[in-house]
Amino acid sequence: MKLEERKPSGREKDQAAIDRLAELREKLHSEDVSTARKAAFSLSWMQEDGLDIFVEALFGSFPRTAKQAAAYGLRSMNGRMRKMAEEVLTKGLTHSNRITKETCAKSLLLMKQPPAAKKKGGFRPRPGGGGGRPRGPRIKEFRGRGPVRHDHSSRSGPPRNGPPRGGPPRGNR
Repeated sequence: MKLEERKPSGREKDQAAIDRLAELREKLHSEDVSTARKAAFSLSWMQEDGLDIFVEALFGSFPRTAKQAAAYGLRSMNGRMRKMAEEVLTKGLTHSNRITKETCAKSLLLMKQPPAAKKKGGFRPRPGGGGGRPRGPRIKEFRGRGPVRHDHSSRSGPPRNGPPRGGPPRGNR
């Protein structure tokens, strides 16, 4: 879908800013939801210019993905722009387009909810309890210290030639 050229608002400082806004606007209208949301997040930091592009996408005749990405961008706005974004979403509740209404309602609902509390740690106990290895102090075995505790006679065959694996040969201390 080819978008018509956007008229610069006069707030852009240079040609690079105009080009960046045009690129993000094009990505906002992408069929790929992930690309559209990334563009919306970037536009959310662009104050009034981002707000203008979101309003155009939300109230224009664009696909659902563009409207949802615009609503996401409005939700992501910070500072003084957050209140303006909330007003735009509230205005969208009375729009004639069903998709716009649904998108704005869902977005306002998500905006009003407090952020989810983060879980402490990532440990989830297994159902049925117990599970896994036992907790508590672990007993470690240090080989090569103290008297030899095992007898090679229980093994099949004679003891192996050479020094024991635990270190240098043992003798009288």
